[in-house]
Amino acid sequence: MAKGFAPAADRNRQPILDVLRRVLPSAGLVLEVASGTGQHANFFSEHLPGLRWQPTDASPDALQSIRAWADETGRDNLLPPLELDVRSPQWPVATADALLCINMIHISPWETTEALFRGASRLLVRGSPLVTYGPYRLSGEHTAPSNAAFDQSLRSRNTRWGVRDIDELRALGEQTGFALAERVGMPANNMILIWTRDA
Repeated sequence: MAKGFAPAADRNRQPILDVLRRVLPSAGLVLEVASGTGQHANFFSEHLPGLRWQPTDASPDALQSIRAWADETGRDNLLPPLELDVRSPQWPVATADALLCINMIHISPWETTEALFRGASRLLVRGSPLVTYGPYRLSGEHTAPSNAAFDQSLRSRNTRWGVRDIDELRALGEQTGFALAERVGMPANNMILIWTRDA
């Protein structure tokens, strides 16, 4: 099996973990959407042993990598990966205590983000967190020149990709029963957005 490795995942894992320790429940199931290589799932499940970690991805290559990381560690609370395209009306998990999505919103069409929030509203109960991580715009403006350049790069690869504006996400959250509870600045001009199921 091909075990993938993303340097950025190693760089940002500790700052993300510091926030997750504070905002995730102490026990229950965390559904991770778009788990990528599986490095985050491996790291977070190790350091949050009270939680069961369910990694997912839509890519067969990613699922293979996630499985390889999980097989190597053999950790009981790191569940085998599941195939999940958030745009599907049926998700392979019926309920979760929290949902985490890292670096997907800007590298996918807007309808994927809409589907993420709709799916989260089906799975999460009132008060449960949806945690998203990545670069975001604030009131139409990029937070750093590097993010503006990254946005241009994304859109040159696919015109339907791009760094999203928090105002647009907040409106989507309101439509799907989520309120933006907190915004946390992260290294490399990224942010964690903590959404709470409020309806």
